[in-house]
Amino acid sequence: MLREHPFFQELVSLGLPADGYVIAGSGPMFAHGLRDDIGDIDVVAGESAWRVALELGRPEAAPLGYAQRIVLSGGVIEVLDGWFGYPVDSLILESETIEGIKFMPLKKVLEWKIKFRENGVGRDKDSRDIALLQEYLQC
Repeated sequence: MLREHPFFQELVSLGLPADGYVIAGSGPMFAHGLRDDIGDIDVVAGESAWRVALELGRPEAAPLGYAQRIVLSGGVIEVLDGWFGYPVDSLILESETIEGIKFMPLKKVLEWKIKFRENGVGRDKDSRDIALLQEYLQC
């Protein structure tokens, strides 16, 4: 079902090495059925995936300045070389695989959303996501 979503079909078509990235943002919540849909896919790329992404687009500073990003497929996919100070290789190693795609574990999603909010940059949807994740994970 996940691979039938047009954003994930587009992601697979990019040819990024499957073991070289992890999906962050709201993608993991969508993969677990906690979101009905998503507006884009945040792809946190390790070195091998970042090299491929550089062949597909031009890097620019991410809006919050924590990483470089390459926006692809009309904004549907953002490939980033970092994620809020987390070591990218660790995020990839700690990932969970759903339908052959690596996703950030929900506990880690909750952790960064809380960190994001505490740093004063949280959005309304982050507060809703935190409550939903806490209920789902029973924390």
